[in-house]
Amino acid sequence: MMNIGLKKLDWYIIRKFLGTFFYAIVILAVISCVIDYSEKVEDFVQKKAPLMAVVNYYKDFVPHITALLFPLFIFIATIFFTSKLAYKSEIIAMLAGGVSFNRFLRPYFIGGAFLCLISLLSNHWIIPKADKERLAFENRYIHDPTYVSDRNVHLRLSKDLFVYMQGYDYMANSGYHFTAEKIDGTQLKEKLMADNVKYDTVKKIWHLSNVAIRSNNGMKEDIKYASQMDMLYPFTPKDLHQDETIKEALTTPELNDFISKETLRGHENLNAYYVERERRTAQPFAGFILTMIGACIACRKVRGGSGLHLALGILLSALYIMCLQLFTTFSTKSTLNPLLAVWIPNIIFGTVAFVLYRRQVK
Repeated sequence: MMNIGLKKLDWYIIRKFLGTFFYAIVILAVISCVIDYSEKVEDFVQKKAPLMAVVNYYKDFVPHITALLFPLFIFIATIFFTSKLAYKSEIIAMLAGGVSFNRFLRPYFIGGAFLCLISLLSNHWIIPKADKERLAFENRYIHDPTYVSDRNVHLRLSKDLFVYMQGYDYMANSGYHFTAEKIDGTQLKEKLMADNVKYDTVKKIWHLSNVAIRSNNGMKEDIKYASQMDMLYPFTPKDLHQDETIKEALTTPELNDFISKETLRGHENLNAYYVERERRTAQPFAGFILTMIGACIACRKVRGGSGLHLALGILLSALYIMCLQLFTTFSTKSTLNPLLAVWIPNIIFGTVAFVLYRRQVK
């Protein structure tokens, strides 16, 4: 029976694998921070961002960029250190010593699974918390504030309550042409119309001006007027502006609750949020698949050495990104199922990994 314990060969390859991976993360994270800082330094100065706030921003920016490029980090790291092993004829020595190719791949499998698990946990819980602080900093010191909400906003607040607002001015904290309708099945029971509305951030209520309320009770219809009225509605001005970046700042349970709430409110195209939720699971497995591809590509000593392997690795990485962006766009802009959109690239590259594996075994 095969001993499932880790041998010296396993520890040797795993140390090389993880060491190269984390080294690549540090180098590319530093480069990303420098590029990002050079692009935003004028905003920092103009809006007088405190030094510690900037430092904390880049503390949260590093997990964001690391998670974003995780499959590429792990793929390039695998290609780089495996090609070095092949160039030094270490892999030839392993195979000549009786180590099968399956046995050679075992530490790659263990290392890839370990990084996949870390990425999986991070994507669902850790990264969103860092993104929440990062996006809060960007909204305060980088992005211009939102002055007017989206035009003609419709919201469904409950099973039978629908509201409409033609527009909302965040600077004046005032909206206009507001309508609230209570619908029982297909029958309109009550329709409230107000020329202007304002949100009271202290009392959490809406102040309505020039109000008309039309009530239907069978064949009887009543109309009432009021110059001022206060109403408690379960929404705030922030709900009038749909900011898709919010999906990055929500843990997966929070994202599920957000999707349920937005579905109830009648937002039609939520595929971007579904894609984000499914991506958090699919991306770590992409890193695992690319680990296997990298090991199969770079394990043979070829003319051109590491340079040829790295060039091939970068080409495959570019193809993976293009494939992912293509199907994500089909999902967010069309009708492609979000689950398929994020998993089709994994299926394609998983098939490539299997073909390369079978060729190496033969």
